[in-house]
Amino acid sequence: MTSFTRPVLVKLGFYHYTGNMPSRYQIKPYCADSFYHLYNRGVEKHSIFNDDQDYGVFLSYVKTYLEPKDEKGLSTILLDPLSSSKEKYRAQKLLRLNNFFGEISLPSYCLLPNHFHFLVFQKSADAIDRFMNSLFTRFTMYMNKKNKRVGPLFQSVYKAVLVDSDEQLLYTSRYIHRNPIGIHRSGRRYIRMLATYPYSSYPDYLGIRKTPWVESETILSFFSTKTKNSYQSFVEDPEETEREIQLIGKKLPEPLEEF
Repeated sequence: MTSFTRPVLVKLGFYHYTGNMPSRYQIKPYCADSFYHLYNRGVEKHSIFNDDQDYGVFLSYVKTYLEPKDEKGLSTILLDPLSSSKEKYRAQKLLRLNNFFGEISLPSYCLLPNHFHFLVFQKSADAIDRFMNSLFTRFTMYMNKKNKRVGPLFQSVYKAVLVDSDEQLLYTSRYIHRNPIGIHRSGRRYIRMLATYPYSSYPDYLGIRKTPWVESETILSFFSTKTKNSYQSFVEDPEETEREIQLIGKKLPEPLEEF
């Protein structure tokens, strides 16, 4: 699991990168060594993910971008005369792919049928721009081929909100992990859904699952392992919702509908 040194989250004179991808009509300034809340939904509010396969493919792409690339192993496959043509083709394809290990860390994520949320830390000022462009392009090609469609899959340019305090960092993660049930649902039946929802990083925080490319240590370092002051109690406590709305609601330029 990648370990990143957590920066002090105050508004300092960060180095900025002004990217013009993936839309030439929108300029997005980014800061190095910073956390961002990224989100987007399907074009015309249509679904992005139609079945388990779509979720699985999307997450497999995230995995290949965030885990270290085994260049030595892949090169060995290419040079091995016993490797099949299929194995060599796959090795060549993986070698050509962009890789963001050491540049991008993903502490939290949640995928819903028609939108997604990422909490991302980037080391260099242009890493998010390159990562999201690679991910969007590749997944759109997959969906267009699968469904015999053309055109964009996502609605315009993804949204990116700079996280500039520790408090905002924690509540952003809470907001993302509560997304499958929405902000205002807090009954026991809904809360139980969070731990079993498969397309979220929340099970990694509860110790139910161990995903190598989910960097949960940064968020968990703020909390005790004891039940009362644990991350789980923070996420599931309905009394924290008002503060979450104050912090996160103001910073979302275009809030998404609840699932």
